[in-house]
Amino acid sequence: MSRYEPRAFRLVLGAICLIATTLGTAGAEDAWPAVPRVVAIGDVHGDFGQLVTVLKDAGLVDAKLKWTGGKTHLVQTGDRIDRGALSRKVMDLLMRLEKDAKKAGGMVHPLLGNHEAMNMLGDLRYVTPEEFAAFKGTDSQRYRDALWEQRREERKQRGEAAPTEADRKRFDAEIPLGYIEHRLAFAPKGVYGAWLVRQNAVIRIGDTLFLHGGISPKYADFSLADLNEKIRRELQDPDPLTALLAQDPEGPLWYRGLAQGDPALLPHLEGVLARHGCRRIVIGHTPTEGFLVFPRYGGRVLMIDVGLSKYYGGPPAALILEGGQAFALHRGKRLPLPDAEGEPLLRYVREVSALEPDPSRLKPLLGRLEEAAATAAPSPP
Repeated sequence: MSRYEPRAFRLVLGAICLIATTLGTAGAEDAWPAVPRVVAIGDVHGDFGQLVTVLKDAGLVDAKLKWTGGKTHLVQTGDRIDRGALSRKVMDLLMRLEKDAKKAGGMVHPLLGNHEAMNMLGDLRYVTPEEFAAFKGTDSQRYRDALWEQRREERKQRGEAAPTEADRKRFDAEIPLGYIEHRLAFAPKGVYGAWLVRQNAVIRIGDTLFLHGGISPKYADFSLADLNEKIRRELQDPDPLTALLAQDPEGPLWYRGLAQGDPALLPHLEGVLARHGCRRIVIGHTPTEGFLVFPRYGGRVLMIDVGLSKYYGGPPAALILEGGQAFALHRGKRLPLPDAEGEPLLRYVREVSALEPDPSRLKPLLGRLEEAAATAAPSPP
């Protein structure tokens, strides 16, 4: 399948009025005062089971997946979709919990990730066959036949030879059943597209910023409202040729600089925190080494993409902010996150390793931290 399918996309947008469900208009709220408890979950990538495990471990849902989090704020930092089979179930659950949490005095904040933007812009490289199949319905064959007939007519109008049986087989492989319904659902007025265009890319809760990728020097002087509204506008009329911020490698959905821990970025990071009056930034997007909630820059950056999905094989883990402190919730165990490098960070990684059924993937990280701690230790008199 090509990266973009513009003709199919135009057909989808032309048909949207027939089956679209409008969920509302974009909201402007992107900052909230401090709340007693925040749970933040990183990239899910279609793994419904792992998401449910983390929600239960955090006390946010019961066995029937009903909201039990009370006034807790749940932040999901994007990339709920792609790479996994159950992206639709993930979105449906969070859409329902959004409403249930609000009734209980809490909130659910689903943020935009680069994969949400990619799907709205027609970049479907990471959509699995199972994801398309989840959208298949009784009209799927009819939709696909109609699109095929449109392409036959286009070829005829251009004076090209009639398509062959081999052409049809290639077309059916490129446009699996459920594909068109998937594109309808992710259009700006589709059931999921309308939900996504209301979402923020970056928010502040108390003294913490949350977003998918990170804030780069290129966008250090932008307000949260500027970033959010510009990306919303780009997705309300999705076109890969004009959606500049939503696709910018240095934009908030894609930037990886803070995740890489370059010491040269510390002045930039401190400037961003000062500008927004924050203590820390929480990011997903970049899976952490060893798949654990990982602090960088002395806890100023908290990385929460723990490779949650089956695609990566990471553990059920999340971040908890409570009582002014940060904790990792790793396989149901709450561990204080260090706000310093050296021995405190090494001790935390050792605690995580003790919870892992196979701690071998943490050995390289432990080895480097142990070496760094030994180097930093004062020499005996």
